[in-house]
Amino acid sequence: MAEITLTATPGRETGTRSSRRLRAEAKVPAVVYGLGRDTVAVTVDWRELRSALITDAGINALIDLTVEGEGESNLAIIKDMQRHPISHTVDHVDFLLIRRDQELAVDVPVVLEGVADEVENNQGLVEQSITLLTVNALPESIPDQLTYDISEMEIGDTVTVGDLTLPSGVTTDVEPDEVVASAQVSRAAIEAEAEEAELAEMAELNELAEAGVGEGDLAEGEGGSDEGDEG
Repeated sequence: MAEITLTATPGRETGTRSSRRLRAEAKVPAVVYGLGRDTVAVTVDWRELRSALITDAGINALIDLTVEGEGESNLAIIKDMQRHPISHTVDHVDFLLIRRDQELAVDVPVVLEGVADEVENNQGLVEQSITLLTVNALPESIPDQLTYDISEMEIGDTVTVGDLTLPSGVTTDVEPDEVVASAQVSRAAIEAEAEEAELAEMAELNELAEAGVGEGDLAEGEGGSDEGDEG
């Protein structure tokens, strides 16, 4: 996994007003912690941070982080990131310092590939219930994503965590029978089938009515038949 170089500036003021001023200057408030160190309030340049986030690794990118005034850099990942609810700009970032030989628990995207033609031809759809899977891996082994080909799925099929192929050195504590995705008949198809059955029933009743046979006649006819059998 490629590493991104990022420089953080310490000594920022905390508080809402200060944070707003920093964002106006294209700076992002952040904190750095981990490896037994005290938490340090810093700022990072938005353009540099954006470069780190748009790699294939996304939020799990390995970052070669240098805090100005400290000299040497440290390996870090983004542990948490807060975005504005409307503009979706990054409001705050938590950087966690890590060791290369220390296993981490991180959330990795689960991506469904291919087209389930058999499902679509039967008016169904594939519903994904797990989009992020928590895995354990050394920093260098963290996958960008986990993929599964749904091309062969049929209505009623499910994909579980156990069906996913994890790269060498990567594990998960999630139970293997947890459902990742399932192929089901769509709600629209179910409603259409119910409506079709209702229309068919109404058509049958209309035919009986036109023939002069009512529900009472049918009941009497059935009763008369029983009496005739008994006689």
